[in-house]
Amino acid sequence: MRPLTILGALACALAASTVADARPLTNAERTTLTGSIDARRENLAANARQIWDWAEVGFHEDRSSTLLQDQLRKAGFKIEKGVSGIPTAFVASYGGNGPVLAYLAEYDALPGLSQTDGPAKASRGGIAGHACGHNLLGTASVEAAIALARWLKQTGTPGTIRVYGSPAEEGGFAKVYFVRDGLFKDVDAVLSWHPSDRNGAAQGQLLSMLTVKFRFDGTASHAAVAPERGRSALDGVEIQNVAVNYMREHVPQDVRIHYTITDGGDQPNIVPAHAESFYYIRHYDPEVVREVFERVKKAGEGAALATGTRFSFEVIGGSFGTLPNDALGKVTDANLRRIGGYTYTPAEARYAEGIAATLPPGGRKQDPSTIADYDFGRRSPASSDVGDISWVVPTASLGTATWVPGTAPHSWQAALASGTSIGISGALIAAKTMALTGADLFLDPERLAAAKAELAKSQGPGFRYVPLLGDRKPPLDYTDAVKKGTPQ
Repeated sequence: MRPLTILGALACALAASTVADARPLTNAERTTLTGSIDARRENLAANARQIWDWAEVGFHEDRSSTLLQDQLRKAGFKIEKGVSGIPTAFVASYGGNGPVLAYLAEYDALPGLSQTDGPAKASRGGIAGHACGHNLLGTASVEAAIALARWLKQTGTPGTIRVYGSPAEEGGFAKVYFVRDGLFKDVDAVLSWHPSDRNGAAQGQLLSMLTVKFRFDGTASHAAVAPERGRSALDGVEIQNVAVNYMREHVPQDVRIHYTITDGGDQPNIVPAHAESFYYIRHYDPEVVREVFERVKKAGEGAALATGTRFSFEVIGGSFGTLPNDALGKVTDANLRRIGGYTYTPAEARYAEGIAATLPPGGRKQDPSTIADYDFGRRSPASSDVGDISWVVPTASLGTATWVPGTAPHSWQAALASGTSIGISGALIAAKTMALTGADLFLDPERLAAAKAELAKSQGPGFRYVPLLGDRKPPLDYTDAVKKGTPQ
């Protein structure tokens, strides 16, 4: 036989052997996996509430990160701390040989969103809050990984479980640095979840985004006595903003551009020598984001020319939109339906009614006992640094009802529910679903192969990953201004 034919025959034999070794997860194993998570419900609840109480902002989640690391270490995971140059990031590993499956853990809070046990809106006061439920997200992912590790040991199944401790999802883009540094190069699949107001495993497409600070430097002067001697940096910021607002008519329809002026000068009688604006630029296609950024940058250059100021910019962060994976999504959806939803206790129902009374009309009102229909490829106007991972590793996600139906993320209502038993009930569903899905993937390499083939097709020929944030270092100080307001 020719060498090529011999190699082909060997590949077929190996594939046949792999298929023969595959088996379905038994009902007894499913019960064991979900039962081990139920047995640790109080542990999950205590850890989630502790992280909720701390409410640490991005890149300052020292206690929250340490708490999750301690949980994993006690379960036999090996911990690598400070990955990608980020002190609160970590990678926890368990097992060896076989496929490598990863779970994502987030634990950062949002600045400016106070939280109480309510149900009532808390005063702002510069305090941070878990209005995106990351106290639940990280805790449930850790519990799923611990349950799956026990199952690997009990059954002797070969495989490696990893938990990626991912700080600063709310603007710090830690996962992008992980991908850029090759931390996912040997991972076969990634399973993630996010708090929501309903249960569902739809695999959608999120927006790619780039975040940039534009800065102008001018000349200070007395605004009344000698205005002709001044060159206003604030004028530069405002002219750039006007130019970009006119540009909105001439960009692709799905482009989103939003900004705030983060430095507009000190007081009106001083011509501002320094000014700064902070922009988010989004679109589903990362290449469109790059193109629009260049145009926004040109607007700044023109504004500097018009005002006699100096112009500079700093890319703060950026992430790809998610690349949904149907092969993994269907496995996740099947397990979510096996787990099912939950019903409120009488006390939870009264609490939920109080929250619901504060919500605007017209929101979706799906009961937490139900599971939404499976959907693939629908576009969502949100962004997440999970997107970069999904472009290099097959990735699936799900959402569970940790908030009262109709609640929007990044709201005070979401922050409140994330600290209650309602949030815990949703987190338990997520942990169980991810544990079962991980076991299914360990036992059936064909599913992993199908997911990888789908990813390659979605990437397209010649794809090469180039992060939107370039070669910058992690912006570890991006929340320093609000850190002093977090609960101590």
